Amino acid sequence: MKKNIFIIFIFIISSVFAQKSDKIKYNGSLISIENLLQKYIQIPSVSGQEKEAGDFIKNICKENGLHITDFGNENGQYNFAASIFPLSTNKPNIILLNHIDVVPENTESENGAYSGKIVNEKIYGRGAIDNKGAAVMQLQSIVHLMNDEDLNINAFNVTFLAVSCEETQCKGGVKYVIKNYFDILNPVVVIGEGPSELTTIIGGEFKNPIFGISVAHKRSFWLNLELIKNTSGHGSITPLNYSNKEMVASLDKLTKKNNKTIFNDLNVNLLKSLADHKKGLEKLLLKNPKFFKPILIPQLRKQPELFSLFSNTITLTNIYTNSDAYNKIPNKTTAYLDCRLLPNIDENEFLIDLKKRLKNDSIKITIAENMPKTKPSSIKNIYYKNLKAAILYKYPGSEIMPIMLPNINDLGAFRAKNIPAYASIPVYLTKEQVESIHNINEHISIKSLHNGAEVYYNFLMNMELEPNNNIQN
Repeated sequence: MKKNIFIIFIFIISSVFAQKSDKIKYNGSLISIENLLQKYIQIPSVSGQEKEAGDFIKNICKENGLHITDFGNENGQYNFAASIFPLSTNKPNIILLNHIDVVPENTESENGAYSGKIVNEKIYGRGAIDNKGAAVMQLQSIVHLMNDEDLNINAFNVTFLAVSCEETQCKGGVKYVIKNYFDILNPVVVIGEGPSELTTIIGGEFKNPIFGISVAHKRSFWLNLELIKNTSGHGSITPLNYSNKEMVASLDKLTKKNNKTIFNDLNVNLLKSLADHKKGLEKLLLKNPKFFKPILIPQLRKQPELFSLFSNTITLTNIYTNSDAYNKIPNKTTAYLDCRLLPNIDENEFLIDLKKRLKNDSIKITIAENMPKTKPSSIKNIYYKNLKAAILYKYPGSEIMPIMLPNINDLGAFRAKNIPAYASIPVYLTKEQVESIHNINEHISIKSLHNGAEVYYNFLMNMELEPNNNIQN
């Protein structure tokens, strides 16, 4: 009963503060967060070139009263923490994680890759969602929390952690920060980029909106395949076998074979949750996915976005040779495989199976990237519960679902250190907006920008109001 009264009290307080200012200090004046995002987008920051944009957002943090700790100050290794309290206070630290870098622009973007242009209440440009838009939501929530005179901020420190080269997973970003400054950060939970509202992406009929909070992720296992075969070099005479021919034949065997379907607690619970929105036979199938595997698996394979949560994926991303002429037969062919493994999959067993599928012992396989195994973050601690409550408060009647992400991000580095980490951009994004990420005309609505900031604020406020005896990992 006492717990319920406390939750009600939190939401009453939340409603009082819901009409918060959406302004932030910039060059001695107050500007809206959409104008701040415009300016941030207009500074190109492709991975490895983050310093100028990093200086910009760090100066915004300074002007708004946050305490800055630098963790590298050069391109490819530009990282900083902007905290309500100095990190030297060693308070338990809630980290809102974001990255400064973006992927290279698309020249086809009609509104300009770095324009920050506002058209029909939408902000366009590289990073509008991934990840400058999410960063602006986070920053506004922290600044508002700090400036809220009616709230006694004491239980936690709160930190805006901006890092480099998330898109390329280089060693100068979050890996560098954790290796050298993990103890200084003293994190108790990390919130980073993740899924938006899911039904607009999944499609179909749903009774209520569904927001996913990612508690786990597939891990990257990037492989380099190399085949060397010395043959005659003139293209006018085709050898019986040569490196390109053998590599293509092996890759054909590899990519044509269906990946095995693997059911685990997270993806089974996802199907069971979706069943609540269905009727008749479809509801029955989704409620009992393991029993109806033979029927469900062919349907899952038709939806790559969904099937990626049920399999270890193998994607051929590049093939190149040591020849640049039409009439020269190369003696070396190289291929890149982007493999994504489900949690707790043994990479050695995966490699053994992959070699069998290639059917060519002459292909040398080296590992380019192997993220560590991690356990899903708990959904029973106060961090998950308060994030869930903050989303429900903003979007009443929604369903909140713990899910696994098929893609990787920097949260994995914290999960590997046993820190609870949750991924969510708690806004509505249209399918068009989701597809614009890393694509042409990336954009986000101004309304979504404000809504996301409000959810993050409510989460932080609820954490500061949380009784100490409820704090747990």
